[in-house]
Amino acid sequence: MLKKVHIKHWIIAIAIGLTVSLLISFFSFSAECAKIRESVLRLHVLANSDSDADQALKLKVRDSITAKAAGLFDVAGDEQDAIETARAHLPELQQAAEQRILSEGYNYPVEVEIVHMYFTTRTYDAGTLPAGMYDAVRVTIGEGKGHNWWCVVFPPICVATATDGAKKLDDVLNTKGQDIVEQPQKYEVRFKAVEIAEDVWHTVSGWFS
Repeated sequence: MLKKVHIKHWIIAIAIGLTVSLLISFFSFSAECAKIRESVLRLHVLANSDSDADQALKLKVRDSITAKAAGLFDVAGDEQDAIETARAHLPELQQAAEQRILSEGYNYPVEVEIVHMYFTTRTYDAGTLPAGMYDAVRVTIGEGKGHNWWCVVFPPICVATATDGAKKLDDVLNTKGQDIVEQPQKYEVRFKAVEIAEDVWHTVSGWFS
């Protein structure tokens, strides 16, 4: 009987140890994801609707916005610099969007603004960004009820650079962050856990906003 009690205690101890280890691993990964979210500025373009015409217009507005933003973020040292740069040039970005919409024969209103918004986990050519709240330049065309397009403008991944000194994603992330973004398959379970946690938090926060 005493031997069985000792075995049971060992099993409980091992289970507790594994649970604690998993929790530490999750919170460590979650903290690294938070650093990633605080290091980039995203671009988010919302179409008026999901009609073929409105979706095509969304891509044309995207092209005008990214062309106007070419070289804009080359001198930004970090995400806060990028936000201030974007804020200072919002009128120009707004005008570029408005002109493109009019040139395509539409009279939709458009709003270009800096927002703090929720993104699900997304994969780009440069890597995978975890789910969560990010700062973004958001372009809303008309009612903004159509499927959207998104990318990263700082570091300038989806806009052209004018200088060789523009920062790359590797320049704004630490070694662990780079590995998470560039090798997401190594963290598949933790990526999913973070996404579930962020989804729940985003939903609950929405109830009280």
